[in-house]
Amino acid sequence: MFWDDLERLPVDVGECIESWKPLQTKGFDVFLFDSNGAIEFIANHLGRRHENVYRKCYHPAMQSDYFRLCYILVEGGCYIDADDAHNGPSVESLFDDGRLKIQPLCYDVATDRMVPPEIFTKPGADAPTWIFYFNNNPLLAAPGHPIIEQALANATTAIERMTDGELPEIQSTTGPGNLTRSIFDLAQQDDGTVSTTVSTLHVLHDWENVASSRWPLSYRSDRRNWRLSNCRKYQPPKQDCP
Repeated sequence: MFWDDLERLPVDVGECIESWKPLQTKGFDVFLFDSNGAIEFIANHLGRRHENVYRKCYHPAMQSDYFRLCYILVEGGCYIDADDAHNGPSVESLFDDGRLKIQPLCYDVATDRMVPPEIFTKPGADAPTWIFYFNNNPLLAAPGHPIIEQALANATTAIERMTDGELPEIQSTTGPGNLTRSIFDLAQQDDGTVSTTVSTLHVLHDWENVASSRWPLSYRSDRRNWRLSNCRKYQPPKQDCP
């Protein structure tokens, strides 16, 4: 998990984090990184290039996107957003193999709303206004997974190409858009990667049974919410977090 400034961690986000702590009794380690910890990890494991790219991420959400790719590539395991709460089910089976496990998403342009998984995952479900893509939360994979490697490479190159003062769209540069594109980049290669990509990927159609993103949370109403700061220079709120 990642929160850029642990000294200003909102109480309600902290409650989400606490919901995962019972898993420690079943042998799981729960780690929470801030920006300083993320920089140290990246510098120690991936070097100066990736550290410099992380520092160019202009919003905490972008930093979180980039860091999770770095961490999972190196260590494997599971990355979960700090504002996701565990709903109680066992998660041991998710670690039975090294496949990348991700959540599908569907957005309806006509209604400007997300389509619930129980609707868009039904066989034959589709609509002209639906956009399908993959979420980068959660990310479960073995170390060195090729899709994570591709997503990190794409994000790194995109950020390195930024000109001074440029603030690229977060979702497509480091977030779900980048992950989705990376999967199709691999699948479209002509060297047999299509079958490899499919065999190393498992889509979690029922992840919401395991965890759910809490709404509303206090930070979602200010600039800490990436949707309100996308492509804008980020300034942390001056007031203390509730």
